[in-house]
Amino acid sequence: MMLEPLVQLLLRDVSKMQDELRLYEREALIWKTTEGISNSAGNLALHVAGNLQHFIGAVLGQSGYVRQRELEFSSKDVPVEEVIAALERAKEAVSNTIQKLDREVLSAPYPVPVFGDGMTTAFFLMHLLTHTSYHLGQINYHRRLVH
Repeated sequence: MMLEPLVQLLLRDVSKMQDELRLYEREALIWKTTEGISNSAGNLALHVAGNLQHFIGAVLGQSGYVRQRELEFSSKDVPVEEVIAALERAKEAVSNTIQKLDREVLSAPYPVPVFGDGMTTAFFLMHLLTHTSYHLGQINYHRRLVH
């Protein structure tokens, strides 16, 4: 697995997520939900920030980050700049951790159980990339729906 492209893609998608949040006409709209849409863009962004800081920063990089997953989905009306700052910290966790990973770590099982079954660290890192991209698409669609 080539680590540099993985880092570049994660940083690209998180940066694009920050851009999407800035494109909302009004800050309050990032917290809007409608029938059939239970997660706001703000909550999705907080979720991605927490997810990357936890699974990459804390688990692989020993950053000391303590995840509060419930708050990722229950927080409301957080200023957009705070959400963008959380995403910036997630980018730092990605940059500071993945480049330093030992190649043997990639083929080893991911250090904590996720999804109830074992997987390699490389597989889980790829999952985190697709998970981030998925939520980026949701935020883009949300922004266009609520304007």
